[in-house]
Amino acid sequence: MNKNQPGWTLLSNHAHVLVCLTLDPKMRLRDMASNVGITERAVQRIIAELEEAGFLSHHREGRRNHYQIHTDQPLRHPLEKDCSIGSLLEAVTSQKMQSP
Repeated sequence: MNKNQPGWTLLSNHAHVLVCLTLDPKMRLRDMASNVGITERAVQRIIAELEEAGFLSHHREGRRNHYQIHTDQPLRHPLEKDCSIGSLLEAVTSQKMQSP
């Protein structure tokens, strides 16, 4: 990490992957890894965890995956349970989220 970048951020890598997919639902794992600053394998694990938790699903379109974020899902921590994934992503990306 260079001197101009912080050693930590307020959002987790899980949130960063969701931000990437909000901006481009067909983003490749390689590109997500590069944007988030983690390995492709870590992105694969995060996506599997998000799908298992019901926050994300995907389907194939040709050779690429198209991801759908389930924006109505509440955040997992008890302090954040009244906030949905969609409202968090709207605040972070300034993009209007639509429920699936």
